[in-house]
Amino acid sequence: MSSGYDYITEADQLEKLCVELMQCDWFALDTEFMREKNYFPKLCLIQVATPTLTACIDPLQLKDLEPFLGVLYNSDIIKVLHAARQDFELFYHLRGALPGPVFDTQLAATLLGLGDQVGYATLVQQLLGKSLHKTHTRTDWSARPLDIGQLEYAADDVYYLAKLYPVLLAQLEEHGRLDWLKDDFDALLDIEQYAIPAATLWQRISGRNRLKGNQLAVLQALAAWREETAREKDRPRKWILADDVLLNLARLQPTNTAALKKVRGLNQQLQQEYGGIILAMIDTARSLPSELWPQAEQVVRLSKEQEAISDFLGAYVKLCAAQNKISANTLAPRRQIEQLIRGEQQLEILHGWRADMVGSNLLRLMNGEFGLAVNDNTLVTCKC
Repeated sequence: MSSGYDYITEADQLEKLCVELMQCDWFALDTEFMREKNYFPKLCLIQVATPTLTACIDPLQLKDLEPFLGVLYNSDIIKVLHAARQDFELFYHLRGALPGPVFDTQLAATLLGLGDQVGYATLVQQLLGKSLHKTHTRTDWSARPLDIGQLEYAADDVYYLAKLYPVLLAQLEEHGRLDWLKDDFDALLDIEQYAIPAATLWQRISGRNRLKGNQLAVLQALAAWREETAREKDRPRKWILADDVLLNLARLQPTNTAALKKVRGLNQQLQQEYGGIILAMIDTARSLPSELWPQAEQVVRLSKEQEAISDFLGAYVKLCAAQNKISANTLAPRRQIEQLIRGEQQLEILHGWRADMVGSNLLRLMNGEFGLAVNDNTLVTCKC
């Protein structure tokens, strides 16, 4: 680091820091947390930086974080993060709300053609020419005391994040793309991304498409129960029941203890702790009328003709991406092109800056209003 940092462990230090942060239009924010042994992420360190200060706040030594949370949730101050979703999940669990407004440097870098989901260290190297050491990436941030190396590592991350922000901001303004980020930043602050109903979590289990009928009802019930149990006990989901065990239970639907013992992956401890509950859940779910069974999403494959249209539209997306120095996948993922061909309308490519750059013209291409041609070994648009 080219400047020092403050290590905040006392209430009066935190109060002083918060007074300074309240005078700022923005500050950089990073966190260190642990969740390997818990359902809820355990906040272990908060790092903040502005052009004039860098600080590491120790929530494990402070009795009250409210002064900082008051700054964090101040809607007049922009919070600058890199890949903010995990940090926002943490703050959502902490307070049941999200600390906007936000500027995500990873999303900003994508719109500048610096790479899809570019890593923080890579971005710092690209724009600031600084190589960050990642020696403490897998450190136990919950252990105290933190040593100098850990604190310097944590402070470094947020120090250079504060350096990145004005650079990215200037480039976005130069290219006229700052407003493009509004929709993406709004999506980060959509609370529904973090408050996921337990009844829908079965849809996230890989392998669910191999089940059918009341097997899906059993899977839905067990997945919801697992989520509620994991929250109550503050343990990782897989420590309650692994996904493959849920699938086996839904498929086999044991009706008694003897049958339960034959389910692969359900060890004796799990049987003793949860066996009775699991059997009751299965019995209730399998008895539901068919109209209450959840429906697995139907995978509709494109016809050969539609696949050709998808390739055609994809060529136009690549042309636009090259012209605007942005990745084609960021501009219009293949999946959304296929959804467009199927007639779906609630798509990112038909809203905001993506619609202006490519979405509206994809519809025009499909309607035959213009076409593509090769001129001097270059793909160009042409009148039909």
